[in-house]
Amino acid sequence: MAAVLLRRALRVEAAERVVLCGSAGALRGFSQQHLPAVMTRCPWTRTPAAAASVRHYSSELKDDLRVRYLDGADQGIVVIGLNRPKAKNAISKNLVKLMFDAVEDIKKNNKVRSVIFCSLVPGIFCAGADLKERAKMHQSEVGPFVSKARALITELGNLPVPTIAAIDGAALGGGLEMALACDIRIASDTAKMGLVETKLAIIPGAGGTQRLPRIVGVSFAKELIFAARVVDGTEALRVGLVSQAVEQNKSGDAAYLQALELAREINPQGPIAVRMAKLAINQGTEVDLSTGLAIEEACYAQVIPTKDRLEGLAAFREKRIPQFKGE
Repeated sequence: MAAVLLRRALRVEAAERVVLCGSAGALRGFSQQHLPAVMTRCPWTRTPAAAASVRHYSSELKDDLRVRYLDGADQGIVVIGLNRPKAKNAISKNLVKLMFDAVEDIKKNNKVRSVIFCSLVPGIFCAGADLKERAKMHQSEVGPFVSKARALITELGNLPVPTIAAIDGAALGGGLEMALACDIRIASDTAKMGLVETKLAIIPGAGGTQRLPRIVGVSFAKELIFAARVVDGTEALRVGLVSQAVEQNKSGDAAYLQALELAREINPQGPIAVRMAKLAINQGTEVDLSTGLAIEEACYAQVIPTKDRLEGLAAFREKRIPQFKGE
């Protein structure tokens, strides 16, 4: 069983495609409206060597999502920024499509070490489903759209590299479900989080009823969902919904900056080892301990023949920093 689970999960690592844009024109993909609030505060934009690489979009619809492949010292970190200011980053058909495309690119690129999901809209992470768009849908369209959104969030959870949700504002409904699919959640103390679907006489439809109990426990998850309760970052840390809650700063990006620091901690570690550790944890926590240990053994077997493992031993012996290549 463990071998089957491992083979299934490893399919996402079968191909490689590097998608990088030249840093010289990196800022052209961002509107002047958001440069002061978002780009100028980011540490990697302060020097040419650390400039952010940007996937350029030509239309307003494609501007709903900004994907940055960082370079310089931060190469390997991908930042996915939600950018629908007028809709509070609500999840629309177009946003789902763009996120699917971004996830597919990341899955095919074995140079990626970690992914940060954040917002380019101050005070908002994601307000959930785009209810204005939903109201215009025929009843027959709603089910398929929800299924596609659920599939997207499942794909986020299945990314082979560590994923970090930087929650600097409100993460409600589908927005919180998106964050729940990430490996790690970091929030500002002023962020607001909740699965509030019962206010609309529906239930969380993109994994919230399953992921939230696994994170905060069944009883408290029921309390939050039944009452459509919203908690702030401090309370979210207390109940284990987030792993860190940081004091919000004047720029409104404290959680993002903390997520970036965490990604920088992950970056120098053995990339194959990190991927296998994620796989072992994710698969192992869904089965009994005996099967989980077999999954761990199977994942460990994947790192034994790697050049990175030999490099790690050599660096330890020579008392130097290892240079891992993901091989």
